[in-house]
Amino acid sequence: MKILTVSDEECAALWDYYVPGRLSEYDLILACGDLKASYLSFLVTMARCPVLYVHGNHDARYKQNPPEGCDCIDDSIVVYNGLRILGLGGCRKYHPGEHQYTERQMRLRIAKLRWKIRQLGGIDIVVTHAPPEGLGDDQDVAHWGFAALRELLDKYHPKYLIHGHVHMTYGHNIPRVLEYNGTAIVNAYERYVLKIDDVPFPEKDRGQVIYKAKGKLAESRGNGLVLQ
Repeated sequence: MKILTVSDEECAALWDYYVPGRLSEYDLILACGDLKASYLSFLVTMARCPVLYVHGNHDARYKQNPPEGCDCIDDSIVVYNGLRILGLGGCRKYHPGEHQYTERQMRLRIAKLRWKIRQLGGIDIVVTHAPPEGLGDDQDVAHWGFAALRELLDKYHPKYLIHGHVHMTYGHNIPRVLEYNGTAIVNAYERYVLKIDDVPFPEKDRGQVIYKAKGKLAESRGNGLVLQ
């Protein structure tokens, strides 16, 4: 499975200088925030695979103009081609504004997802905007990571955590990929490609974004299924 991850800055090669077919090789696109809604809508149209996104701290504009055809997975767990994907957007609160959280608020968001994680038997990928504390974050208050995200990794050991927020242009020593206790922490700034081994899943679910929650099938949403 080939996954394109994007964050924070639109990639000119995938937009301004797009060549037909350039996105056809991807099975999934994960967006980690602070990207123009029109850019994500363009990607989902040209790639013809799902685009799953979380909010960055500069994405309040999505209220009036959300990315069309894309799925927001903030505070949700979805399953796509057998991969269990958890979304937690936003950054540490550093001034008044949307999609900013205190450490306590982030812990509460994670706590609300624990029963879903148990129901699914774990998670494979965590998609965030901010990184975990001490694992790819920066020293200024706006770019500190969350200790709660590190604790999430310690408890559930997902294969990947994909984040944005800390631009690779901020300094020469910013890592693209970090390893932490069996989890690869990937900074998706602009774009980064993951190749993941396929996992077993029902053929009928191929290409479906399945929203997992408690109980019976409730309704369809976009190209996925909502369970509640």
